[in-house]
Amino acid sequence: MNPRTFVVDGGTSGLGMEVARILAPEHRVVILGNMPAEVSRARDELGCDGIVCDVSRSEQVRDTLAEVVVRYGPIDGLAHCAAMWAGGRLEEISPETIRGAVEVNVLGTAFLLHEALIRMREQGYGNIVYVSALATEVPRPGIPLYRATKSFGTSLVESLAEAQGTNSIKVMEIHPGPMHTRLQERVGADFLDTIFALPEQVATEVVRLLLLGADDLYVSGQKVLRADGRW
Repeated sequence: MNPRTFVVDGGTSGLGMEVARILAPEHRVVILGNMPAEVSRARDELGCDGIVCDVSRSEQVRDTLAEVVVRYGPIDGLAHCAAMWAGGRLEEISPETIRGAVEVNVLGTAFLLHEALIRMREQGYGNIVYVSALATEVPRPGIPLYRATKSFGTSLVESLAEAQGTNSIKVMEIHPGPMHTRLQERVGADFLDTIFALPEQVATEVVRLLLLGADDLYVSGQKVLRADGRW
């Protein structure tokens, strides 16, 4: 298999780190994160490249993906695994947290996909995998803001997938259930499930989608994984 270039947003922990771990031995992988120390640690552990990037800032996203192209050439795939948790009743969530969740989960998703699609359109191929959540389809008390912001990504991906007009550019999503990640640990006792999908289990599916070739028959945008943690 010829080495390809992949960008993994949220690659410093959890699902994103497991995706990068699988890809790194045979491909060029660049992980993105907003904390310099975490990016450095994950880069050293995985043996891949890493760039500090705040995805809620459009200019940082633009410059980061441009830097990846300069270093490694065209981007074959983008895995968007990062998200900001925002749990609790809406009236109890601070305005700062509301703004942060919207900036990361909404603006960050739009900026990343915007820049990735510009480059994939120019080169004529590429795969995007957006990690949504089962919560977008199964309402649950206590997570209205998180669910709403993740639902934005799902809606955007589904519309973009229909708009590509070519199977050479695949815009895809998965809807995993609870995973034992740092985000899940922030949820709190009220939302913890007794059965989890492991990040490494979900990561194999993300990688499978990222590795699809331009000529592989595939329905772009199909929801390929719906899991409630009971695998």
